[in-house]
Amino acid sequence: MRPDSRTLIQWMRKKRSLEENIYGRPFFKWAGGKNQLLSEFDERLPEDLRSGVLDRYVEPFVGGGAVFFFIIQLFPIKEAILCDVNKELILTYRVVKVDAESLICRLKSFQEEYDSLDEQGRQEMFYRVRDALNEKKTGFEYNIINDTTIERAAELLFLNKTCFNGLFRLNSKGGFNVPFGRYKNPDVVHEANLRIASKLLTNTKIIQGDFSECLQNINDKTFVYIDPPYKPLNKSSGFTSYSEDCFRDEDQVRLSDFFVQADRIGAKVMLSNSDPKNEDPEDEFFDELYKQFRIERVMAKRIINSVAEKRGAIRELIIMNYSD
Repeated sequence: MRPDSRTLIQWMRKKRSLEENIYGRPFFKWAGGKNQLLSEFDERLPEDLRSGVLDRYVEPFVGGGAVFFFIIQLFPIKEAILCDVNKELILTYRVVKVDAESLICRLKSFQEEYDSLDEQGRQEMFYRVRDALNEKKTGFEYNIINDTTIERAAELLFLNKTCFNGLFRLNSKGGFNVPFGRYKNPDVVHEANLRIASKLLTNTKIIQGDFSECLQNINDKTFVYIDPPYKPLNKSSGFTSYSEDCFRDEDQVRLSDFFVQADRIGAKVMLSNSDPKNEDPEDEFFDELYKQFRIERVMAKRIINSVAEKRGAIRELIIMNYSD
């Protein structure tokens, strides 16, 4: 019988980083992050992943990377491919992989300045950094790693750690638009974690683009985890603006075609999404899209909703093309 995620995480702490007694975690705070669902995923992972038959991991919507960090530290994965349409996110992943030490150095400077200020000064610093980040977006070169891109990655992480609710949200023009958060002592650097994350990304290919670009990296020894921007349950709960491009119903249909293609290649595929039946028991949107596959419903806590009483435990979907 497979141990639960809590047992696995204890093993990770002992096995992977004895000198620090920690394991690699997401370095971004991320709305919709999957830490709370790891135990549900673990119960449903294919046995071929544990045995090493599946030695390639592909994640077309990496986001905060909770599932990537979980998988890469527990299973004998030889190569991982991470993708996301969000340029800012992918830039930061690449910087962490290639030059974590320079990033840490710059984040320490942000931390020292921030800690020296009163609340008004901290707020002014936050908006100064946010304005600078957004002003530099036009014509910015995202595909190289140099002092300029390291600075941008540091700005993004600083804003993510000090903004309201630790959100990562972009407006229609691609500008970071989350307001200031009033945290007393935010840890901007997370130095040890960035070093571990950098090592874990060593054999990882990082792609900026549409999820469809991942198909060429999938074979019959691949485990694919798909975590798209969730279909909004209602008008007040929608939160799909992780990039300047919204993810609409027609994109969900395209994604189901991607799922089918990966299945035909012979990959094992798992997908998670919101369950429209939370709002409308007659809504068969995903049940129809994935009717030939295994669909299970689990409970999860959702906090991204403008209506406070609608935050809480709801059903989410886990869809798989395998039964083991």
